[in-house]
Amino acid sequence: MQVLSAVRHELIHPFTGLSPAQFRRLVRLVARRGGDDIAGGRPGRPWALDLADRVLLVAVYWRTNLTMRQLGPLFGVSHSAVHRVLDTVGPLLALAPVRRQPKDHVAIVDGTLIPTRDHRLAAPSKNYRYSANLQVAIDANTQLVIALGDPRPGNRNDTIVYRSSGISDRLAGLAVMADGAYRGNPEVIIPYRKPADGSELSSWKEDYNAGHRKIRARVEHCLARLKTYKVLRDYRRAGSTLAVTAAGIAHLHNIALAG
Repeated sequence: MQVLSAVRHELIHPFTGLSPAQFRRLVRLVARRGGDDIAGGRPGRPWALDLADRVLLVAVYWRTNLTMRQLGPLFGVSHSAVHRVLDTVGPLLALAPVRRQPKDHVAIVDGTLIPTRDHRLAAPSKNYRYSANLQVAIDANTQLVIALGDPRPGNRNDTIVYRSSGISDRLAGLAVMADGAYRGNPEVIIPYRKPADGSELSSWKEDYNAGHRKIRARVEHCLARLKTYKVLRDYRRAGSTLAVTAAGIAHLHNIALAG
């Protein structure tokens, strides 16, 4: 017996963060991206769940981080079917790359640690767990996610991951703000550091840093909203799937924020 279904509109917002109308638009987008196709184009039995329920299943997994054996009974399918839905529908929810960003826009970038159980990707980090470093960039005005970096081991600092994850290339041509951890990337706008001799910053530099912090806080708020999807607090799947999952969650975040 299926307990969770997209026909129950009251379930959509708690498990996706979207209104029913936004969710319907998302399902239509997934359909255009090939959501109704059978995986690999091979002939076989049709899906036990319709497309809307498959999209909801993925969102429920991201939102709650339930195991496959817990999700299966909720949707009336086997746990192996849950795996297939996540593998086929999840990538179709991913945030599309921004083709062109106005050059007068400002991006804000920051990294966050995603606890990840796949030690092929994760490494012990400052949160005392095996984690991956995920770089997230938002538009300073709209606060929408505009780029994500490829996850890197969590023991690497932000200034290195900024260059190695590919996000620096995706933000090329934009003014980019970040905190002091991005020192060493000359194209990134960071706050002034205190002089090495221990003297205080001048008043105008203190004022600049205060304004910088106020704007930079927007990316911290974005990271907090992304982590309402609990899968980013304890990632149990293969590390190779983390980038797609993060891109899908960023897409849901943007749809909900844009209205």
